[in-house]
Amino acid sequence: MDHAGTTFTLPLAVRWADLDPNGHVRHSVYYDWGAMARISYLDRAGVGPVWMAAHAIGPVMFREEARFLRELRFGDELSVDVQLSASSPDARKWQMRHRVLRRGELAATIELDGAWLDLRARKVVAPPAEMVRAFDQLARAEDFTVLPSRKSTPPPPAS
Repeated sequence: MDHAGTTFTLPLAVRWADLDPNGHVRHSVYYDWGAMARISYLDRAGVGPVWMAAHAIGPVMFREEARFLRELRFGDELSVDVQLSASSPDARKWQMRHRVLRRGELAATIELDGAWLDLRARKVVAPPAEMVRAFDQLARAEDFTVLPSRKSTPPPPAS
């Protein structure tokens, strides 16, 4: 699906604190990088942590999965990008993909499923228009799909 949005990219470098005893990036650091890239994008789009707190809405994660493709070491300069890989028509549920790149080479991917949580009612909701606009400006992954907005009711059993 072609989409006019741009892929948001966050530059970073592998720090000493990111490494395990083998000198490799700890697995949990990849998830931190993805979270930082997402929140940096939302903040730059005007709907970051301060905006979310004021509107009592926040992201809730259902799944987050990383694939490690290349070894990363101390001092490597990286970029972590953000693309929308799926969304419901009302933007209530969504999926994002991050690519961790070193000198343009794919080193890891992070895929996640999430939704927007009304922090007062403690339930998944369609987000305010400002959040929908921010998501609409984000580039779609090549394999972008549309998610159903609500859980479907199972059909009655056959008689």
